[in-house]
Amino acid sequence: MLKQYYASFWLLLLLLFVSILSANAQEPLISISGTVRDNTNQQPLPGVSISVKGGAVGTLSEADGTFALQAKLRFPFTLVFNFIGYESRELEIASGSQPIAVKLESKAVLVNEVVVSASRVDESRLKSPVAIEKLDIRAIKETPAPSFYDALGNVKGVQMTTSSLTFKVPNTRGFNTPNNFRFMQLVDGVDMQAATLGVPLGNAIGPTELDIASVEITPGAASALYGMNAINGMANLTTKSPFSYQGLSVYQKVGVNHVDGKDRDPSALTETAVRWAQVVGPAQRLAYKVNLSYLRGTDWLANTQTDQNPQTAASANPRFSELSGANNPAADLWNRYGDDNAGNVSITIPYNGRNETFNVRRTGYYERDLVNPIVRNIKADASLHYKLTEKLELSYGYRFGLMDGVFQRGNKIQLDGVTVQNHKIELKGEDFTARAYMLIENTGDSYNLNPLALNLDLQNGSNAAWGTKFRTELQSQLSAGSGLAAAMQQARVVADAGRAIPGTPAFDALKNQIVHTNNWDSGVNVPGAPIPGGAALTQQSRTYHTEGIWNIGQRVKFADVVIGADARLYEVIPDGNNFVDFSRPLAERTTPGGDNQYYKKVGGFAQATRLLLNNKLKLTVSLRADYNPEFDPKLNPRVAAVYTLADKHNFRASYQNGWRFPSLFEALSFVNNGNVRRVGGLARVNEGLNYLDNSYTLASITTFNAAVNAYVAANAGTTASQAALRPEICYLLKVGNLPTEQPEQINAYEVGYRSVLFDNRVSIDADAYYNVYSGFLGQVEVSVPKNAAGQQVTVGSDDAVLAALNTNRGARQDRYRVYTNALNNYHSYGSTLGITYNFYEKFTFGGNVNYNALSANKQSDIFVTGFNTPHWATNLSFGNREVVRNVGFNVVWRHQSTFYWESPLANGRVPAYQTIDAQVNVRIPTLKSTLKMGSANLLNNRYIQYAAGPTIGGLYYVALTFDNTVLH
Repeated sequence: MLKQYYASFWLLLLLLFVSILSANAQEPLISISGTVRDNTNQQPLPGVSISVKGGAVGTLSEADGTFALQAKLRFPFTLVFNFIGYESRELEIASGSQPIAVKLESKAVLVNEVVVSASRVDESRLKSPVAIEKLDIRAIKETPAPSFYDALGNVKGVQMTTSSLTFKVPNTRGFNTPNNFRFMQLVDGVDMQAATLGVPLGNAIGPTELDIASVEITPGAASALYGMNAINGMANLTTKSPFSYQGLSVYQKVGVNHVDGKDRDPSALTETAVRWAQVVGPAQRLAYKVNLSYLRGTDWLANTQTDQNPQTAASANPRFSELSGANNPAADLWNRYGDDNAGNVSITIPYNGRNETFNVRRTGYYERDLVNPIVRNIKADASLHYKLTEKLELSYGYRFGLMDGVFQRGNKIQLDGVTVQNHKIELKGEDFTARAYMLIENTGDSYNLNPLALNLDLQNGSNAAWGTKFRTELQSQLSAGSGLAAAMQQARVVADAGRAIPGTPAFDALKNQIVHTNNWDSGVNVPGAPIPGGAALTQQSRTYHTEGIWNIGQRVKFADVVIGADARLYEVIPDGNNFVDFSRPLAERTTPGGDNQYYKKVGGFAQATRLLLNNKLKLTVSLRADYNPEFDPKLNPRVAAVYTLADKHNFRASYQNGWRFPSLFEALSFVNNGNVRRVGGLARVNEGLNYLDNSYTLASITTFNAAVNAYVAANAGTTASQAALRPEICYLLKVGNLPTEQPEQINAYEVGYRSVLFDNRVSIDADAYYNVYSGFLGQVEVSVPKNAAGQQVTVGSDDAVLAALNTNRGARQDRYRVYTNALNNYHSYGSTLGITYNFYEKFTFGGNVNYNALSANKQSDIFVTGFNTPHWATNLSFGNREVVRNVGFNVVWRHQSTFYWESPLANGRVPAYQTIDAQVNVRIPTLKSTLKMGSANLLNNRYIQYAAGPTIGGLYYVALTFDNTVLH
């Protein structure tokens, strides 16, 4: 019924487009010609856009600065002259008797930038109540980054995380993750989050290089106006209107990466994009645009083999120094899978006169053998726009994106053919916007690397069977006089005999079978033949969203008021593995099918702004309310003030409270992976499983088992069961007592200063923030104890203690990784400073420095929150958009300090790194084209951005843009 309603609604509005066309009276044909020059050096300016204000006709100046415009118009009318890097100029034309001569003034520093995202109304960036950064068309064209989206990494306060060549995720002000639930990304007002994956897929479904008009970044909390998942910041991407940018544009980029051949052979990258926009009809009220793009390349490879379970760890073998480094049989390497807790085997043998228990991990498989090196990104969008009146526009837009790449959540996921579609209808007036949109997500042939590796290993025997072979050979080697490390290595060789070897047809066939099986449990059987457990990521969802925003403006006497409301509904199709129908009995939940699952919220806000003290003080107050039926209603207030001193110095301060409802995966997931079920934290998910209040934490189980092994080794004749029940050992087990999942909250405080000085040659922007997070959401692993008959037993009983022994992991523990709230509050703080200086003619030097930190808590929490942000990050740029005629350049140096990364997949130190990006662009006016030659990471300084992330090297490219659009 819901789908039929939306289909009927969209069909009705599409029919409206073609039924309300009307013809205007014919105007006389008028010809206007002239020249456009630089006011400073009198040089002609080619490629200047000349258009009729309020009309749909225009032209571009030629190589010698001349232009000619012929259209049906009436005197007087106004011509608008636009050119990147110059002040826009308007000229009224009273007659067409003489050619006109126009001079444009070069812009040193952008002074009067208008931003929207900070307050949801147009306002000067200088007087924005919160920190906000903007990349306009000029900045995008001059960036040395390979794409406008990569350029976000140069923006003050932004930390860009690269998961894949096709998949990059921005973050601001700490708590970074490759799947950033806390950062919102809008494209023309549409939230681009893929619902079940829980993250905007980089720019996979966003604008092409040819269609992007501007990007606004709001660092820090934006929940008071945008709600949902904007507590760490948001990016607002705006595309070009077909009324304003008409004509044909073509973009072709070719490049090469892996130039050193260390991870993969040198590989070509290619990206092609086409944009076409036109105004049609005699009334010139109907316009459309179409965008197509295709990118193909060889992905970066994650191949860092840092051991995060070293010999000194309690979960390894800390009593045996010879089992360290490359000899560690319990190694858990960053970019190897199947060697984590799920692949742990306890081996007990007589050694040196005592019974010793060794922890050994299955061999696993490296990421390089499990992922696809070639990645694609296909994007297509089309929109139809109709001006009902001069100030009222109705539009329909469709977007489609397909992408490959590697994505990290709790594990690494190979995205293969993921598609997201978006339908949007919008009615926009001078002071209001109403829109409705739907996102359709399908994960295609994607798969999870960890269950793939686990199930590849399990085809060579269960953990118990593999452990028996390992134990027998280990005893044999030790009896023959081999050293412990050498005996361990030979025992692994024997236990691995018959294992699928990467690069062989048998491996490829087995891998193909596993990645197309949508059940991650091992030992799944179908009629006729046994098959391995699977690794397929089969998720489908739909997001329905409606919202309206109304700027009441002068209708309220005491202040400028903006009000808005929105409603969102997520619809998930149960696949039996990632999402299930919770109305089913427990035994039937993992069967595909059942009723679709819904997750919804509604919200609204009101904002009032008033100028005081002779317009020097701008005071803004807003209040937002959000309601999700799973939780109590939440309020998000914001208070902000901007004080302008001496017309140049703008000081700002703000406070806001923000809430974030758990994402779909955090709320409703039900994934079994390596016999550990990853579950959402809602109470309905816990029903019948009891992991919230009848479980032991994994951390305490690890400590408990290490104590058991040590006691048995030190006391001959004592069994593991006897040692486990000793009071000083069994008390090491900690009961989970996990709270039922609640929304995450932030209280954000910010002060800042922004100014443009010295005849607009220097801009300064500084801010400082202090955030307090409460109820921080994360994952904790727990085990629910069972008796030998498979029935749950109460934590604290003898049966529960014995169930916690490593030897009983498979038979007497139901293991869960649960989304829940942290017990502690977390205090983060930081500051940024950005300066741009136009020091000589068109030479510009700029830079920003960013500092972020997290206060330490006295008591440990139930899980690691992962601030995952370097203390220091710095960007310095130097450039000239026209160092000689039609030639410009830009260079950016970037440095990031070392920091510690924590996540459910991998922990470890991320080394500091520095890179240089550079580009030279050459305008070819006669061809209406620009040639851009550049490099990201010019010196090929190999680096990683997060633990277990890909190693990123140099990318060298040449891009040619043909642009015949006219700006109106």
